Amino acid sequence: MARYTGPKTKIARKFGEPIFGDDKALEKRNYPPGQHGNARRRGKQSEYALQLKEKQKAKYTYGILERQFRNLFERAQRSKGITGEVLLQLCESRLDNVVYRLGISTSRRGARQLVSHRHITVNGEIVNIPSYSLKAGDVVGVREKSKSLQAIENALAAKSNVYEWLSWNSEVLEGRFVSVPERIQIPENINEQFIVELYSK
Repeated sequence: MARYTGPKTKIARKFGEPIFGDDKALEKRNYPPGQHGNARRRGKQSEYALQLKEKQKAKYTYGILERQFRNLFERAQRSKGITGEVLLQLCESRLDNVVYRLGISTSRRGARQLVSHRHITVNGEIVNIPSYSLKAGDVVGVREKSKSLQAIENALAAKSNVYEWLSWNSEVLEGRFVSVPERIQIPENINEQFIVELYSK
């Protein structure tokens, strides 16, 4: 599956937010990229431009490509509840995202790699599909052979965030997906209503 492998800071500067994690270059140059830098006058953005920007921000944040993202949107549309909220909940329920949220990896890109390389288990079984959708009560753990991996040890040592919808047992390196998060619990700065409006055109 193709993934964005270009410069992260350029994308972060485009949205004016550190969507790939802490970024010192973004702090120094917190204006959009481009030949003329900060001097270029940018007019008022159209409604479509704002909607497209939110969709792109969500896709880059969660590391999802267009077709997969559209499939998630269609699933959200068919579900009960507010479409935009359900869309973000589906993104948060992905295995690679939960591995990142549990602190097993310092980035979603790293979490995707851990899953793909068979280091992660769900309910005791190895799962190597990053887009695997978790259900409430699922237990996500680090495979026995992988518990001594330096990357995982470093990530857990640096772990700082705690999320209400996840629980973590540091002794056995296992976390539980307690429940699907409510919108207010999801920390990402995404206006999901713009995405719904864009896809509904």
